[in-house]
Amino acid sequence: MRGRGRARACSAPDVAPVPRRRLRLAAGSTAVVVLAVALGGCAPGTGTGSPDAAGASRGEITVLAAASLTGTLDEIADDFEAREPGATVTVSYGGSSALAQQIVAGSPVDVFLSASSTTMRTVTDAGLVEDEPVTFARNALEIAVPVGNPGHVGSLDDLAATGVSVALCAPEVPCGALAATVLADDGVQLAPATLEPDVKSALTKVELGEVDAALVYRTDVVAAGDAVEGVEIGGTDSPTTTYEAARLRDAPDPALADAFVEHVLSTEGRDVLAAAGFTVS
Repeated sequence: MRGRGRARACSAPDVAPVPRRRLRLAAGSTAVVVLAVALGGCAPGTGTGSPDAAGASRGEITVLAAASLTGTLDEIADDFEAREPGATVTVSYGGSSALAQQIVAGSPVDVFLSASSTTMRTVTDAGLVEDEPVTFARNALEIAVPVGNPGHVGSLDDLAATGVSVALCAPEVPCGALAATVLADDGVQLAPATLEPDVKSALTKVELGEVDAALVYRTDVVAAGDAVEGVEIGGTDSPTTTYEAARLRDAPDPALADAFVEHVLSTEGRDVLAAAGFTVS
């Protein structure tokens, strides 16, 4: 991954660079925390350096993104900042359904990246998206188990075995909705030990050894490295979830927001997504 994000341009002397910061939103939060730094002599501005009505430049956008994009989108945002001198991208992660509700409630956002078209529809149906959302990736599920696989989980059927504790995403979250589809298709009925607000929370339960398994995205198993083991399910025809990106109609900086979406869709963005295990076409 590239270095931390660049600071917003400032005319005041002797101001230390301010790195771009990421925020993972707490479950159930009703407001987006916008990370900003007020610098003496700095003015709000556009990532292309175009002046606003006061003659200052803007270069800051806020992106809300599905928790499963954590890390991957950081790298894409770093690349974007390197290509857009003066631009700053603040990315906040969380469950897609919670993020969509925050947008509908009026949170100031430039770009939304959802882990499902169904969740994105919450925002589009509210008339808050400027253009039709675009698909940029797909993802499938995999079983994550603690190192050593103490629950001896080797298939979906094993998740329903006596004594096996399983973490699932809540059903309103894309990973939870996909898990319900996958389990139903395989005829597996189970009572999860916990329902988590997003896929990263479900994965953490496995990493801490609090459950014997969790149904998470295959990209999360890849990102976890040696902290967990993965058990593949299904094949190439296994159900997937569709990731969509959209610029919000009331985005404070629409030009920079559009440029960011285009970068996610670019060859460079697609290469980062593919390396993380996402399916891109």
